Amino acid sequence: MAHVKRTLDSDQERAHHRLRARIAGFGESPFSPPKSCHVILNGQRFHYLDWGDPEGDPVIFLHGGAQTARTWDAVCHAVCADSTRRAIALDQRGHGDSEWSYSFDYGPEAHARDLLALADHIGLDRFSLVGMSMGCINGLRFALDYPNHVQSFVAVDAGPWLNAEGAQSIADFVGGSKELASVSDYVARALAFNPKKHPELLEHSLRHNLRELPNGRWTWKTDWRRPGEFLEGVKQAVVSLQDEVHRLGCPLLVVRGGQSDIFRDEHAERFASAVRSGQWCTIPGAGHGVQGDQPRALVEKLVEFWGALG
Repeated sequence: MAHVKRTLDSDQERAHHRLRARIAGFGESPFSPPKSCHVILNGQRFHYLDWGDPEGDPVIFLHGGAQTARTWDAVCHAVCADSTRRAIALDQRGHGDSEWSYSFDYGPEAHARDLLALADHIGLDRFSLVGMSMGCINGLRFALDYPNHVQSFVAVDAGPWLNAEGAQSIADFVGGSKELASVSDYVARALAFNPKKHPELLEHSLRHNLRELPNGRWTWKTDWRRPGEFLEGVKQAVVSLQDEVHRLGCPLLVVRGGQSDIFRDEHAERFASAVRSGQWCTIPGAGHGVQGDQPRALVEKLVEFWGALG
């Protein structure tokens, strides 16, 4: 089997950035790679990407289940382009290059403690928070438990109400491809699952989400030892938030992918209406993975939302 290069050199990264920006419709912009950082939080090793001006207004991005911090690359680069913001994208526990939980503790409370420790490590007192899918549930838990730290919250295609059957389809996709012969096989399978993806960008993203096994085959970096237990925990967390979401005190923007089968208009409207300062919008042409399907439209919504807050 041909050797798969795990990292790109600087020239290749610049070329990839230009392709990504062109496809997303961002136009030409200087290449500013993030800092790749590793840190021990609560006795566990974590990885995160740090974009933009260290003195800029901080935003922390939380990815969805079976994703990594790299899912936010296009968005983080764009929101930091004017040098007024700093974007931190975390590989959450059990995902990407962060360590697995040996006690299999993947509840939102554990994720919230991780986020609190990360903010303390970086030296952030208050920050904006953006969470997609699983990251939305974890971010909402954090915003409810540690309200003084959250300046605003953006929920991307998830919330206390959603379509469980749609979420199951993602779990089936990940579980059905736990071990394949090559990265190319994962690309083909992912394109069949979501034809909106660009093959080259998708291959680059998967490079950060896969690891090679001793037998030469490939598998996800995500801790998928007990998928049934993980999914049941997420479902319970979602339901429990329905009785608590009204306590969210910060400004809320709920973003729905117009073609999402997981999060529908009625779910977004109910979520936003449950919060005193909530609003919602739909991004046409995006499925559940809004940040990958329509990154430019998402960035426009984020910048508009943050700008209105002053």
